[in-house]
Amino acid sequence: MKNKTLKTGKCLAVFGTGSDVGKSIVSTALCRIFLKHGIRVAPYKAQNMSNNSGVTLDGLEMGRAQIVQAEASGLPPHVDMNPILLKPTSDTGAQVVLLGNAIEDSSAAEYHSRKNKFFAKACSALDRLRKKYELIVIEGAGSCAEVNLMPNDIVNMRMAEYAESPVILVADIHKGGVFAQIVGTLECLSEKQREMIAGFIINRFRGDITLFSDGIKWIEKKTGKKVFGVLPWYDHIRIEAEDSVVIENVKKIIPARDCQKDGNQSKIAVIRLPHISNFTDFDPLLSLNGVELFFVEQVQELSIFKAVILPGSKNTQFDLKWLHSTGWAKKLKNYANQNGHILGICGGYQMMGRYVHDPDGIEGEPGTTEGLSLLPVETILKAPKTTTLSCFSWKGITGTGYEIHMGITDRLAGEFLFKISKQNGIKCSKEDGCSMDGLKIIGTYMHGLFDSPGITELWLESVGLENIKVAQAHGLAVRDKEYDLLAAHFEKHINIKEIKELLTL
Repeated sequence: MKNKTLKTGKCLAVFGTGSDVGKSIVSTALCRIFLKHGIRVAPYKAQNMSNNSGVTLDGLEMGRAQIVQAEASGLPPHVDMNPILLKPTSDTGAQVVLLGNAIEDSSAAEYHSRKNKFFAKACSALDRLRKKYELIVIEGAGSCAEVNLMPNDIVNMRMAEYAESPVILVADIHKGGVFAQIVGTLECLSEKQREMIAGFIINRFRGDITLFSDGIKWIEKKTGKKVFGVLPWYDHIRIEAEDSVVIENVKKIIPARDCQKDGNQSKIAVIRLPHISNFTDFDPLLSLNGVELFFVEQVQELSIFKAVILPGSKNTQFDLKWLHSTGWAKKLKNYANQNGHILGICGGYQMMGRYVHDPDGIEGEPGTTEGLSLLPVETILKAPKTTTLSCFSWKGITGTGYEIHMGITDRLAGEFLFKISKQNGIKCSKEDGCSMDGLKIIGTYMHGLFDSPGITELWLESVGLENIKVAQAHGLAVRDKEYDLLAAHFEKHINIKEIKELLTL
């Protein structure tokens, strides 16, 4: 399928030798660099598979990685930047979000059989972007050389061919075997596809980079293609991560045996649910001096933590049953009885109630799951999905956030938490969430609440951490500085001139 649209913006594809090699980061850096060079640039990923999503200005849902890249491009996010979002609900099934709307729950086989229809939708979205912007940075998914998936691929080489785009291949040297990554990927591609690979970026190098000069020469001689640069490992830049694989590897995760009680009472735990979603809600907490944030999965004693957070989930009933079966439910109830502070967000809020009802089988078999009974609320899971950008207030302090959830939660007792004044730009007067025991046990549907410094300060005060200082530069203001740092780091080590020459920009 060829792109026959005339007078459209150019495209540059960023594909990977595998998952989590740095495609999203490289794409984000390029978006900010081209913006700084005066080029009207926009991000694009035909199909994203992630439970980490966000909401656009018009109340539609898309992957957070492309929201981050839109911010780096100086643009409001638009669903054309991520026309297809797959939100896994099990090992073999996912909710399909098309152009911002949840249209179905599908098994992998069912979705696979309809790939051509979705490819056409993705191509149309790309065409619309190319009419508006000079350059589209196309991010791939996983490895671009999965030979069993290539005949029905809609996001990697097939999309690059449609866009007539040169491809930069990203490899991760930290994983080891970088030479095999690059050469092996090329060997799995057809001759025509290999010709589309313009060169390579090698990511996450540790040590003396000059010692890799012979490696660069070997790659260029072996492949006949350019190495545009080698990116050193960095720890001075914080960019929102796309996949929860990142929180599986950060050093803030600790096993129970290493959680020893000490004099530091600034520890906060996030329960690492099997279907955790929107884990970037907690990025602002990770950056606070004096706070230690831990993602914990193994059942352990909670008394060392100042607060415990139940995050969002893409399968509330499954994760709620997991809390019961693993023993987490008992630990959470004991923690609450010992005057611990618990916050539930979205799916976590639903789990804190008395029951979660699923009469229509939204998340699997129809039925009811007993909740944690930490809050006097009950939830009924049902369509349509709520997706809003919201303005809210708490104790007179205003904040902004977003909601993404299936179902309605009724508060049967207690007090509401937030007062909502606007949803998707429309004024309203609504109540959100529930609080009990003097704000010790609270729940809300509001994602992104910690992006508002005043709200973060109030919550820290409510859990006894009123001495923690929260910078007023918060949320997007902080992220914008991080995009500049990323661009500077990238330009120092990558030959942007050669990349621009691929596009005659």
